[in-house]
Amino acid sequence: MAAQTFRDSVTAAIRYWEPRRLIYNFVLAAIVLTYFGLSHGTFRSKASLDLALFLILMAVLANVAYCAAYPVDIFVSASGYREQWLKYRWIIFMIGLVFAAIITRFFEIGRASCRERV
Repeated sequence: MAAQTFRDSVTAAIRYWEPRRLIYNFVLAAIVLTYFGLSHGTFRSKASLDLALFLILMAVLANVAYCAAYPVDIFVSASGYREQWLKYRWIIFMIGLVFAAIITRFFEIGRASCRERV
């Protein structure tokens, strides 16, 4: 098989990771919405511009963190381990998704506990 060009590696990374970004964002949104649902009674009284801006900031940061997969994918795709990487990169997606879900849950727990103290 011919060696991958940098452009081919970047294109392959985009084709793989971008459709999975939807799954990633859906899972994180489901966690946030679940915690909002659990605190529905207190949410209405605490809804504010600051909360909305915080959620937007967290969504942007989560998507920036998602982009950490790109340099790894491009680097390994250009190496001699490309064939194995293509078979097993879904594991990196799952590890990243679980890690992001845990971080999201902790932020929501922290936000909820701060809200209860106020």
